[in-house]
Amino acid sequence: MLIKKYYSIKDMTFWTRHETLLFILIASIPTVAYVIFAQKWLVLPWTPIALVGTAVAFVVGFRNNAVYDRLWEGRKIWGGIVNSSRSFSILVSDTVTNEYANDSNKLSEEELKKERITIIYRHLAWLTALRYAMRTKKQWETFMEHKTNREWASRINIPEFEIDEKEAISEYLSDAELAIVMKAPNKCTVIQKLQSQHLRKLKERGLIWEFSFLALEGHLKDLIALQGKSERIKNFPYPRQYASLNVYFVWIFLLLLPLGIIPEFAKIGQIVAESFPIIGKYFVWFSIPFSTLVSWVFHTMERIGTVGENPFEGSGNDVPISTIARGIEIDIRTCVEEDPENIPKPFEVRLNIQM
Repeated sequence: MLIKKYYSIKDMTFWTRHETLLFILIASIPTVAYVIFAQKWLVLPWTPIALVGTAVAFVVGFRNNAVYDRLWEGRKIWGGIVNSSRSFSILVSDTVTNEYANDSNKLSEEELKKERITIIYRHLAWLTALRYAMRTKKQWETFMEHKTNREWASRINIPEFEIDEKEAISEYLSDAELAIVMKAPNKCTVIQKLQSQHLRKLKERGLIWEFSFLALEGHLKDLIALQGKSERIKNFPYPRQYASLNVYFVWIFLLLLPLGIIPEFAKIGQIVAESFPIIGKYFVWFSIPFSTLVSWVFHTMERIGTVGENPFEGSGNDVPISTIARGIEIDIRTCVEEDPENIPKPFEVRLNIQM
């Protein structure tokens, strides 16, 4: 997720450089044919093109609004995960005690701390599995198919693309639990099942009060609900009919645009020639940079919508789930009084972008 005020012109130029060259070519071909080869028939009335442009602007705006709603919903879901994780860790640190245990079931303070850390680590395993699930590529996700998008992703180094999932989860689970989890199609759900079983066993031994057990189970229920909401966004794409038609309409407009701009600039050139003959003679050539600029604006807005369709895909404008998850890890490991030396540092912010 972008954390600076704005992208610089340099950033935007780098990101759209291939399209910009294509727009220059599209604008240049009919202009050369019109001026050099006197193909005066290569023109269209400006009014219908302007109407098409207006319709395209509405379609692009509609899509970008819908895409932003998906992004903002994803951020609210992960904000909920932050809150529930903190509450869960506080409950674990304060409710796993010997207060209601029989003498035969009581544990030493060191053993109680180990139980708390085991629960917290299992929660971190769930969080890790969830962020890897959100980064898994779906058939309809096209962000990485574009060269400049891959360049950005490689520069910000998304952890889920560089570290194997099993290796990441293994930091938080025992070998036996890891083997169970890695076989499951939905690793997150299995981890929460293991978590619930562990809490129940502690309750049966009197190490968790029954009402505290219900409170902890309630948090697991909330976390599973948030997981389902996040999966809903991940597994249901922005409707293809809107996405596809949006691209087609934009490109139809971009191809027609020079044919409407050229005659308009030719007319302006005739007027300018009355006062500035030299400028007026060549004024029609200014249609190339103007067409390029208008094309760049429309296409860039359409492309922003494309890269924002899937808010967990890994672009610089997505929900920064890696950074959020690491922040949660730091908070909850602190809650169970783990050695600060063992608590990881926040992910590095690169190119002013959170991961």
